[in-house]
Amino acid sequence: MTKDKYLGAGGKAAIAGAIGSAAIAAALLYVNRRKERERRPPTATTPPSGEQPETD
Repeated sequence: MTKDKYLGAGGKAAIAGAIGSAAIAAALLYVNRRKERERRPPTATTPPSGEQPETD
């Protein structure tokens, strides 16, 4: 037969802490990436001189 694995209150708290820490780290990375995108200037679709782009 298999043994039942018992996690005490400390074991459950450690697992919950690890999961919570990972969630916070992921949220911070997401926010930092969004801020970096906002700081970048938008990509230009037309030349800065105002000329129309040449197309085939």
